[in-house]
Amino acid sequence: MASDTKIDLRNQTIYSIFVRNYSPEGNFEGVRKDLDRIKDLGTDIIWLLPIQPSGKEKRKGSLGSPYAISDYRAINPEYGTMEDFKRLCDDVHAKGMKIIIDCVYNHTSPDSVLAKEHPDWFYHKKDGSFGNKVGDWSDVIDLDYRHKDLWKYQAETLVMWAKYVDGFRCDVAPMVPVDFWKYAREEVAKVRPGAIWLAESGDPGFIRFLRSKGAVGGSDSELYQAFDMTYDYDIYADLRAALLGQKDLTDYLAGLNRQEGIYPENYVKAHFLENHDVLRAHGMIDDPAALRAMTAFVYFMKGAMLVYNGEEKGDAHHVTLFDKDPVDWSGDLDLTGLLKKMHEIKRLPIMAKGGYEAKEVRKGVLEAVHSLGEGDEEEQLIGIFNTTGKKQVLPTKLPEGIYKNLYDGSDVQVYEGIMRVGEITVIKK
Repeated sequence: MASDTKIDLRNQTIYSIFVRNYSPEGNFEGVRKDLDRIKDLGTDIIWLLPIQPSGKEKRKGSLGSPYAISDYRAINPEYGTMEDFKRLCDDVHAKGMKIIIDCVYNHTSPDSVLAKEHPDWFYHKKDGSFGNKVGDWSDVIDLDYRHKDLWKYQAETLVMWAKYVDGFRCDVAPMVPVDFWKYAREEVAKVRPGAIWLAESGDPGFIRFLRSKGAVGGSDSELYQAFDMTYDYDIYADLRAALLGQKDLTDYLAGLNRQEGIYPENYVKAHFLENHDVLRAHGMIDDPAALRAMTAFVYFMKGAMLVYNGEEKGDAHHVTLFDKDPVDWSGDLDLTGLLKKMHEIKRLPIMAKGGYEAKEVRKGVLEAVHSLGEGDEEEQLIGIFNTTGKKQVLPTKLPEGIYKNLYDGSDVQVYEGIMRVGEITVIKK
């Protein structure tokens, strides 16, 4: 784990924004004018998908992927100017939030500034042409980090952006050498002490694939040397399979609990139900009660919460990255109140400092417990998340009494070893 990582990141909510699709304007101003609403959701950190210009050569769709960057040091003119971006950053900070931007350092567009000025910094196929080390991402070409001049250029670029932003979400971080990320973190710290580093880490199958092809493949454990947070792709495949009815939640919950024992003691995971690369949560979970319960369950996990723009309105449309595809803000499934309340609960100190364990206590009913202290001094925060849409009577070892549900303020009675719960119940012991 990065030695200076602060575990209070576990109390934080990150709100991810694809500027192009966030508003009708599709620019920085469309985000800036909505900052009060974003803040009111309980957002601590805003993460902007890439803000640099996309390449034109071999671009996908009409506008191209934001992850096919042509110039790391420029602003996408569709979004505005550098002054517009600085104004957005200033306003985010003025409202008490932080802002991070995407760092896409495994590849560039084929017509990028670097491809023209430093073609030797790129991976080349046997015939000498640009290409990809693994797979075939047709709209990008891979960089080659064996060149230390590239390290310096990339770190200097991050230092430039760090004058305005509070950190970086790093795309396909396992495919870039961990030693580079450690070097970049040190350089950025000179101008932005305490910068936030979030790695888009990969699932174990992907890491095995990279290594089998002789490519760089950094595991979560390795990435924690340089990063504060990693994705929970190590367990996402089991979650997706469960939500799509292909298996039960057993493997997912086992993986979630395993995180407590295989990563550094001060590890931070960025937990999510959806992001721009995977299916929308409401696109997999049709039932509103189940969606509310699962959303609250992910908030209640040990780690930061990652929300993707539109998730709060139950947008079920699976977004394309290559064309204008606006968020549907008109949905009748409004999760705004849930997000706000779960963020309040997430701010409790025990959510960062305690132990954590989750289990399925009945089909479709999940229980998670944060615990702190020992013996008679032990404090517990217990969350029960009922996806069935029906009241449930559950066995419990809690002492008899009336408990206050921190989620909605209702009373929860425990009598003769049973309790009755609705969709979301959070109580202190």
